[in-house]
Amino acid sequence: MSGVVPPSRAVQLAYGIVLRQLVTRARIAALLLVGAATAAIAVAVGASDDRRDPLETGVQLISSLHFTLLVPIIALVFATAALGDMREDGTLVYLWLRPMDRWPIVVGAWLASITLSLPLTIVPLVISSVAVDGGNNLVTATVLAGVVGVIAYSALFVLLGLMLKNSIVWGLGYVMIWEGLIAAFGSFAAKLAIRGYTRSILTSITDVDLDLGDLSLTVGVVVPVFVAAAALVLAGARLRAMDVD
Repeated sequence: MSGVVPPSRAVQLAYGIVLRQLVTRARIAALLLVGAATAAIAVAVGASDDRRDPLETGVQLISSLHFTLLVPIIALVFATAALGDMREDGTLVYLWLRPMDRWPIVVGAWLASITLSLPLTIVPLVISSVAVDGGNNLVTATVLAGVVGVIAYSALFVLLGLMLKNSIVWGLGYVMIWEGLIAAFGSFAAKLAIRGYTRSILTSITDVDLDLGDLSLTVGVVVPVFVAAAALVLAGARLRAMDVD
């Protein structure tokens, strides 16, 4: 149809608009402080003389702190706001009225949230894994798990932002209650938590055992990517079904 925006152009358009509305001084400053705090804790642990095994200490610290708070919280803040804020304040209509499909809007929003989340998570993760002196395997595992985690969390939380009002509250409930408490009680629940897969990546590469981190490296990478794709498909379907005023 004449005048329809091609998908590649639609993704670029949505990406630019969402990226601009996500970048605020307060949001970036707050999340920089979160990253700096987690890195500072790792530096303090690395400087301690009480560590018997730096690799095991580093894996335990990064799993329990960075992949419990840093990675999901930063992804949550950006991804729920990517389309959720535009939905709530009515500005989503400016994308909605353009002659283009809905799925490129979702993909553009997801890419915008990843663009901001990745550096704010990966930099503190690298600093922390180096500071605890756990070796190259810990750095590799941490970066890979961080990238996989951001990809999956961001897609899930973009969907959440379209589905629910106060999505950041619901997202915190998922991170803190489901992943933090319920998933700790059984392997089935852990399979429904992204944290179980990031833990498995850490375990597979470092050979340091973690609770509920018993999946293979392939499963630890592939399943979150599949979850991300499924969440984006559902978000596209949700956007097509929405009435945007």
